[in-house]
Amino acid sequence: MRQTGTRRRALAAAFPNTIPILAGFCFLGMAHGLLMARSGFHWLYPTLMAIVVFGGSLEYVAMEMLLSAFDPLAAIATALLVQARHLFYGVAMLDKYKGLGWKRFYLIFGMCDESFSINCTAQVPEGVDRGWFYFFVTLLDQCYWVTANLIGGLLGSLITFDTQGLDFVMTAMFVVIFLEQWLKERRHSTAVIGLGASALSLVLFGPDRFLLPAMACILFLLTVLRGPIEKAGGLA
Repeated sequence: MRQTGTRRRALAAAFPNTIPILAGFCFLGMAHGLLMARSGFHWLYPTLMAIVVFGGSLEYVAMEMLLSAFDPLAAIATALLVQARHLFYGVAMLDKYKGLGWKRFYLIFGMCDESFSINCTAQVPEGVDRGWFYFFVTLLDQCYWVTANLIGGLLGSLITFDTQGLDFVMTAMFVVIFLEQWLKERRHSTAVIGLGASALSLVLFGPDRFLLPAMACILFLLTVLRGPIEKAGGLA
């Protein structure tokens, strides 16, 4: 009974923090499900991808890869490139997820942009188990995403309409996430590193090849400067 009460308190504390994600995922997830359905996929495809992959931007890219010629090496490289930002999320969450037992494995798997944003910045209420709080934030976000993809896939197979412009939702989402993190950070050292490394790589390597060098540079700088950035409050 005590364990049940602990979980209930954590769920009650986590849910209000995820309401903005629920609103966003309703549109983003449904857009992905609709696009996959309009591309000829059965509604099970976006639903299963939401459960197994759970990487919004990667799922959009995966849809294009499934429609193109089979190239496993290119698919692996693209997946690593698109999701490389999770390396940076992992660096920031090392201390928060330490000592959480089995929950840590799901937290690692389920860390999306939105879950990271909440778990990185939210203040766990007094008397609430932080491990269960992080767990329910992550679980609720994935449930929102899976449900929205399911609804979008079903609607897309039943309703015919013009889906032009829906693929822009991921770009818009990343802009909003960046602005939200910028406003929440006391200092903007990590954002400046990201912008600077990306701009420099763009100039040196061009728009078609800048992403991988930029990611590598950002990862290196965040790893080397992690201590000073944390002391200055840049990862808080």
